[in-house]
Amino acid sequence: MLSESAVPEVSAAVSKAKATSIDIAHLAGVSQATVSRALRGSPLVSEETRERIRAAAEQLRYKVDKNASNLRLQHSGTLALLLFEDPTTDGSNINPFFLSMLGSITRACAQQGYDLLISFQQFSTDWHADYADSKKADGIILLGYGDYLAYRARLEKLVAIGTRFVRWGAVQSDQPGVSVGCDNFSGGEAVARHFIGQGCRRIAFLGDASSHYPEFFERYRGYARALQQAGLEVDESLQVDAESTQLCGHTAMSELIARGVAFDAVFAASDLIAFGAMSALVEHGYKVPADVPVAGFDDIPMARFASPPLTTVLQDTRSAGEVLVENLLKMIRGEPTESVMLPVKLMVRQSSVRP
Repeated sequence: MLSESAVPEVSAAVSKAKATSIDIAHLAGVSQATVSRALRGSPLVSEETRERIRAAAEQLRYKVDKNASNLRLQHSGTLALLLFEDPTTDGSNINPFFLSMLGSITRACAQQGYDLLISFQQFSTDWHADYADSKKADGIILLGYGDYLAYRARLEKLVAIGTRFVRWGAVQSDQPGVSVGCDNFSGGEAVARHFIGQGCRRIAFLGDASSHYPEFFERYRGYARALQQAGLEVDESLQVDAESTQLCGHTAMSELIARGVAFDAVFAASDLIAFGAMSALVEHGYKVPADVPVAGFDDIPMARFASPPLTTVLQDTRSAGEVLVENLLKMIRGEPTESVMLPVKLMVRQSSVRP
């Protein structure tokens, strides 16, 4: 490796003017194209040449114009995060589960030197255009989607036009694009086994168990498998559709009670559904967990502060944010990427433990 002393001394005229990549090339004895490749970290430049160029740049007090570099490379240095609007009691329209993931995504972007542009997904317009076509962002992270079957056509369109995107959601073999998700099946199985271990035999499931909501469906499939392995019946009358809101959880629980079928535990497909279900149970004279143990899924921050504290399944939002950003940057660099399924952990708290 050449030392910095091997680089010729810079002339007084150049030192007084603003140095350019041409000056660095002349001083380091290489072409301007080699300088450009070295400054953007291209692996085509040897370490010896890279060091000689770095020494020349320092001697010239050269500073990279980030904006000009981005324009030449057609990179914005920005990632877009598009959130699906969910109805919430506080008017934020952001599912609380995504708030903790938002923090980890922001940190991961900062560590990689990227800015983050955050916006809601506008389903009334061609929402991908502002970010993919106008080059506002180098890639897109999608959080939330509502009805997956209605949403899938939009994902297919993004793939067709070559948009670089990753999304948080169920990992499926035939899905458009790359996703990062948790092991929903194992999480649902763990909740059901927890209830079965306490002697519960009529475990209700609140959540849409269909291909419209594949994450909920996987949780239901895990729950059903645990019942079957314990020799218990999977009773369809114990399943009630619900989307991930407290109101839907309250409505679903009230519907189950109105059916008049016997149940001795409730597995809600999300924490928000669980909160609504617990409220409905109390209104109908049930005690949680003495009469009916309840568990949710997600481990949003308020779960541990509920009354009683909610048993739930932890999704690692910190790792999720890091993997989402990492996969998207791989796409931007032209590297191969694949979907990732993250492990989950059952968090047992008071709501599911009978006295």
